Amino acid sequence: MILQGSQRGGSRDLARHLMKAENEHVEVYELRGFASNDLRSALDEAHAVSKGTRAKQFLFSLSLNPPPSENVDTDQFISAIDKCENRLGLMGQPRAIVFHEKNDRRHCHVVWSRIDAQALKAIPLPHTRLKLQDLSRDLYLEHGWKMPQGFSNSKGRDPLNFTMAEWQQAKRAGKNPRAIKTAFQDAWAVSDTGDAFGVALKERGYVLSKGDRRGFVAIDLTCEVYAVPKWTGLKTKDVQARLKDTKNLPSVHEAKAEIAAEMQKELQAIQAKQAGALNERYAEISRKRQELVVAQTEARKKLRDAQYKRSNEEALLRQRRLRKGIAGLWDRITGARARVIHQNEIQALLSFKRDQRERDLQAFSQIEQRRVLQKRMDRLSEFTRNQNRSLQEDLRQYREIEARKREKFELSRKNQGRHRDVDPSHEI
Repeated sequence: MILQGSQRGGSRDLARHLMKAENEHVEVYELRGFASNDLRSALDEAHAVSKGTRAKQFLFSLSLNPPPSENVDTDQFISAIDKCENRLGLMGQPRAIVFHEKNDRRHCHVVWSRIDAQALKAIPLPHTRLKLQDLSRDLYLEHGWKMPQGFSNSKGRDPLNFTMAEWQQAKRAGKNPRAIKTAFQDAWAVSDTGDAFGVALKERGYVLSKGDRRGFVAIDLTCEVYAVPKWTGLKTKDVQARLKDTKNLPSVHEAKAEIAAEMQKELQAIQAKQAGALNERYAEISRKRQELVVAQTEARKKLRDAQYKRSNEEALLRQRRLRKGIAGLWDRITGARARVIHQNEIQALLSFKRDQRERDLQAFSQIEQRRVLQKRMDRLSEFTRNQNRSLQEDLRQYREIEARKREKFELSRKNQGRHRDVDPSHEI
């Protein structure tokens, strides 16, 4: 499991953080070495003891995060905590253990007091990051869990990034040349003039424009340029013969700028509409999650109440095994009472382990229930990221096209200004 620890002060802030209501379930499992029976008061005790020293960071806080897909029971967590305690040199120090469940994960937080109450000094904690990293790796190997990518090699953590060129190349590769050719040929077949051909192309998602070399081209909504003769399968002179009377055709740069401006508006509208729909779905899943958490909390309370009742009944039965009066005195003399007490202690421990196992199994079952909703949330989040990435890349592409158009316009205006400033009668 991943182990992350740090020295810190701020006992009340830490207690508030560990008891946050944003977690679906919070359990203060253990308060060892404190007189108080609540987390905030216990950490305040550690703060009070630290006043006898110069230590500002009188606590050591550790989080234990097992792989999300693994069901780690309480005994395994406690075993890992004890190993951390020994590795860091915090044996026997007052500690608090808090379990959190959020989304589909169960993880644990431990807080130790660093102050040695006898010597009144803070226990030094050198090289904690390396020690925890080594122990974390050992725990993965011990339990046979799949080691996370990049755990030992930071180069494996590089995020996935797409460049504009890679994105455009991917989009171009996804086009079907046969479908493109069919669209051009169909538009040509249903039109008998240049203007009609322009209208037919526009209906199919292309804008007819004048090419840089006096030819005719069409531009799609991604601003990709297609030569009309090539994609209609006709000779250049035949295309020019039909389109020679076409008036007011934009240049390639003008057409791209117009498409870019129009598509930005369309994509922003699509983005807003999509965001609204996705927010509704997020809200629905969040509502179902909250309802499930409430039901699970009630189920946990019922189990604890039932266990408490059963525990009291079993304690009463064990107590009745200890005879009183003359018989009890005889049992003390013969050693029978000591044997009964030993048997009762064993049964009490087994009952405690049984109850803890029942609570663990209930927690695992409830995590699986929430995991179904979390998977829906993850799929929705992944879909949202992909959609937003696609839209943002397209918007950026169109903004760049518009920017290039403005740059050409500004350059043209400057050149015209220079020509006006030159005296035509001046001889060089």
